[in-house]
Amino acid sequence: MAVPPGLTGPPDPGADWEEIFTTHFAEIHRYIARRLSADLADDLAAEVFLAAYRRGHDASRGAVRPYLYGIATHLVARHHRGELRRWKALGRAAERQEHSHEDATLARVAAGELTGRLAGALAALNRRDRDVVLLSALGGLSHAEVAAALGIPAGTVASRLNRARKQLRAALGDVNPLEVNHG
Repeated sequence: MAVPPGLTGPPDPGADWEEIFTTHFAEIHRYIARRLSADLADDLAAEVFLAAYRRGHDASRGAVRPYLYGIATHLVARHHRGELRRWKALGRAAERQEHSHEDATLARVAAGELTGRLAGALAALNRRDRDVVLLSALGGLSHAEVAAALGIPAGTVASRLNRARKQLRAALGDVNPLEVNHG
């Protein structure tokens, strides 16, 4: 792999950065795109790998995948004001649509009716709880991987996820969007 300008070589010469990039880029890009937008994901995913390359990865601290998700989450947090505006806007859009009786009826029939309310509910969560939910739901990370990505104990992941699920259920009227009948 060619060394980016300004760097003399990778901090961790034992790491195969080309393999790391090839293996994980699409997954990290998808995670960021789901949290922010596809446009931002292009740049931020590249930043994730540049940051990982510059910092190096200490294999004794665990697998590289959670390490990359941790960097991605921190970069997303840097953009969290924009993320919050996006979630709130989706929530407001859903509220405006519900003012028309016909729109509200159609929205309740569609499985996607919960999207706006879910976006608003996610925006209402504190950042730490939202990060845990989104790493689990969008990144598909296990509790242990979320813990490694955020640098927190696994028990903290479990308690944040439990608290967030309760808040989301309450905000959605005790509806679990994963159990909506689509047929």
